[in-house]
Amino acid sequence: MFGIKAKNRDPKIKLDTLRKTGEIPAVFYGAGQKNTPISVSNVEFKKVWHKAGESSALKITTLDGIIDAIIHEVQTDPVTSEPIHVDFLAIDMNKKLKVKVPLEFTGISGAVKSGLGTLVKVMYEVEIEALPKDLPQNLVADISTLETLQSQILVSDIRIPTGVTVITHANDVVASIAEQVEEKEEVVAPVDLSAIEVEKKGKKDLPAGEAGEEGSVSTSIIENKKEN
Repeated sequence: MFGIKAKNRDPKIKLDTLRKTGEIPAVFYGAGQKNTPISVSNVEFKKVWHKAGESSALKITTLDGIIDAIIHEVQTDPVTSEPIHVDFLAIDMNKKLKVKVPLEFTGISGAVKSGLGTLVKVMYEVEIEALPKDLPQNLVADISTLETLQSQILVSDIRIPTGVTVITHANDVVASIAEQVEEKEEVVAPVDLSAIEVEKKGKKDLPAGEAGEEGSVSTSIIENKKEN
């Protein structure tokens, strides 16, 4: 089982100050445990998080003892994606848990490789129930079985470890193949430059008496000046 060491955290200490020391502010609660503020090493937590994910059980070693828990929620920085706060859910190792486990897609689809279609991932996680010791980090979906446009992977096609019960409906589609559609280039009609040239010439060749409203206004102003 995975494990991580934790320090008791003083809620009065500013979180940014704590993060600058290489610690991540955290908290654990549940299974009869009171809401307890702690902190964990940034480096150590990322190693455990990468291996355990948010479904595998782990042991948190504190000054007051060892807590069985799972990583319940991780808040990350929107720019750097670094973890900035962690919620640990304390658990009873003798009671089953319902959790959502991520899917890992492996293999090469024949339909995709041949250019027949593109892979469509319909589902990214599956809900399961199991004792904490039996919780898997992820479930594997093998896309090598997708050979035609009619091929699909259902929840029932995923290999489930011993001791795990799937809650997600067995007939739900996990992945399928969509037909490859070629993009057609838009045909742009050529511009008739001769028509534009004729229009320009027409404006220049108007007779003096057909100069339009602007010419008429100018003439009337000159005549008024003469009369005055």
